[in-house]
Amino acid sequence: MAAGETKEAIWHGGDLATAKALFPQAPKPWIDLSTGINPIPYPLPELPLSLWQRLPGKTDEAALLAAARKAYRIRPQSGLVAAPGTQILIELLPRLVPAAKVAVLGPTYGEHAPAWRKAGATVREIGDLAEIGDANVVVLVNPNNPDGRVVPQETLVELAAALAARGGFLVVDEAFADFVPKMSLLPILPEGAVVLRSFGKAYGLAGLRLGFAVGEARCIDALQAMLGPWAVAGPALHVGAVALDDADWLSKAGEARAADSTRLDTLLTPHGRVVGGTVLYRLLQTPQAPALFERLGRAGIYVRRFQHDPSRLRFGLPGDEAAWPRLAQALMSD
Repeated sequence: MAAGETKEAIWHGGDLATAKALFPQAPKPWIDLSTGINPIPYPLPELPLSLWQRLPGKTDEAALLAAARKAYRIRPQSGLVAAPGTQILIELLPRLVPAAKVAVLGPTYGEHAPAWRKAGATVREIGDLAEIGDANVVVLVNPNNPDGRVVPQETLVELAAALAARGGFLVVDEAFADFVPKMSLLPILPEGAVVLRSFGKAYGLAGLRLGFAVGEARCIDALQAMLGPWAVAGPALHVGAVALDDADWLSKAGEARAADSTRLDTLLTPHGRVVGGTVLYRLLQTPQAPALFERLGRAGIYVRRFQHDPSRLRFGLPGDEAAWPRLAQALMSD
């Protein structure tokens, strides 16, 4: 970085403070479509007061991990650790491979590459797995954020084996896999792969801060040691265990959000080309994206724009019936 330059901040969804600063005259309430989080959250169970009064217990943690193994179809021999969100796991993984050569399949979630760079790794962002070269660590998001690209399981298995032979591993971030369970690598997790799972997105409870890493015991044990004791708060252990055990809720939520994403595509198609996404968000490409972002912002609707491609906007799902006509009207306004 040259003298006088400052590192450009990574843009993330959910930053309503920025939206309000950009559009101070926008009508209230804001409609935040800038995240990929389920806008209709899991109904919180009643929380015993004791969860707030004592340190998280081993029994509570064991219940959460058992629920996660069942919900994510994790094999008994695979290691599993819970963390206060997947972001901390993204920050810790680089410590497992000192001086790594890392290829990040992108464009994708913006925090992966910086985490490895901060740890001293040599990082290249690639557009195709054929470009990994001599990398001993490959990082990808599956399905990808923001375009929903999916790398087949057989490709991941072969890649994990090749990287393990180089003394590294494959990192697969499955933050948006809950509603497409058949594509998850977890039921056949090979040696040389570490999979990250985010609880908050599908269950609409991102503020709970809960995530998981799954992989070989030596990797997971090392992550557990770095996290230390009581890493996940007692209320998060309890809510996570209850929600992950509720397969019926997840199935119905997936069906409802799939219908919402189809409905959103219908609204977006006249304004550009829907080039991908997942059940929880859609990606629109149009040369008018900057103007559309401004128009929506003035109407009190915040969507996700991208530093790497100003022709794209990501739209999360409206969370109630009042939001849909507001979005439709804002899209049609000049």
